[in-house]
Amino acid sequence: MKIGRVCALLAERLDISPERAFDIFQNSKTCDLLHDERSLLYLMSDRYIVEDVVNEIALQA
Repeated sequence: MKIGRVCALLAERLDISPERAFDIFQNSKTCDLLHDERSLLYLMSDRYIVEDVVNEIALQA
């Protein structure tokens, strides 16, 4: 459920389709961290995770 909520918020934040947001999220380092229990990222709010992805995109540009 968390990934779905994060992708929906990411789509809204970037004004893109949910499918594109899912694609972006799945290919991000943030996604890798979310799946790593040691990072504890799963404890953070959905909006915090979205901002992490947005910051990651900005650094790549």
